[in-house]
Amino acid sequence: MLEGFLDPHQLPFWILVSSIIIVVIGLIFRSFLTSVMFAYPSAKFEAIGNPYIGEKELYNIVESKNLNEFKEALNALKDYNVSGDDIYSVQKSLDENFLQTIDMMRKDSSKKMNDFYDAYLEKIDIYLIKNELKKMIIGKTEEVDIDSAILPSTKEFLIKLKESGKENLPELLKFYGFEKELIEVISKEIPDLLKIDVIVDKHIINKLQQVKVPYKCEDAKQSFLKRALDIINIKNILRAKQLGYDANTCKMLFLGEGKEIAPWKFNEIVELETPPQIISALEGTSYFNVLKDSIELYNKEDSVQVLENVLDGYFIKLIKDISIKNYLNLGPTLRFIVSKELEIKNLKMIAKGIGENLSSEFIKDSLIMEAA
Repeated sequence: MLEGFLDPHQLPFWILVSSIIIVVIGLIFRSFLTSVMFAYPSAKFEAIGNPYIGEKELYNIVESKNLNEFKEALNALKDYNVSGDDIYSVQKSLDENFLQTIDMMRKDSSKKMNDFYDAYLEKIDIYLIKNELKKMIIGKTEEVDIDSAILPSTKEFLIKLKESGKENLPELLKFYGFEKELIEVISKEIPDLLKIDVIVDKHIINKLQQVKVPYKCEDAKQSFLKRALDIINIKNILRAKQLGYDANTCKMLFLGEGKEIAPWKFNEIVELETPPQIISALEGTSYFNVLKDSIELYNKEDSVQVLENVLDGYFIKLIKDISIKNYLNLGPTLRFIVSKELEIKNLKMIAKGIGENLSSEFIKDSLIMEAA
């Protein structure tokens, strides 16, 4: 039997060869289809770009004399349509612009990307869920902020949360797919609010890790998530140490293993006391190189926000590298959406600074710019 498959004079041999050729062609064609699927949206996202993560464009708009001049400068670009007469309304309009951008991305992308966009929007909505859960637990009776939710599923959850009451919370969380760990923490006599934050953050990270993306896009998605995990874990530790949390409390903040920050490294870092010590402990990782030059500014400002902005700027560079490596599939989409989110954050900061008559130098120090 085996001899027949290896004998070129026998039919089984040619069936085997034909099957191999068909499989190889199928794999090549499938990769080609993925490239075709992303060709138009990638070209469009690259053409639009993200000007407001670059120093020149940001510094120009910071010099706006008032909110009207700020809006006019933004609206000169066809991709912006900012409205409002005060800080709140301008910032709200910028948030709406971001949602419109994601809607545009969804329309220009394959339907196979819908689940990814939903998960990314859920990542933005998740702070509402955390806030409303904690308010219910501590007995605050404020109105549930339903209108700020983006996804219909989030609005539905918040409405049910308002209607159900604290006693039905475990059942509600289970119905909406939250993990058993969160239900156990919520059910305790005195729930740990910090632990709730961490568990909900893990929930959305797990969703993004599990969400299906088109063929050949999984590597880009996982690279993005591993880098995001590193950045979030480092930020969590820096913020915790600034607030004076002890090592055991800090260990709770670990959201999962990233690209360079393994569990053992995280556990080693939490034993340190100050942000400068943590930065020194990161030596050997790429994050040390971008943070070390900011220690002096941190000492001057006594705020980890300086360090967080540096990490966000480096994250943009990392996503750019992922985009280049995965240019024929998900790369440009990831770069555009991450950069747009941070770009909107910059513009909201500028609007607040201009509206409150803060100095341009103060505003500039608060901005996130792509690392060189």
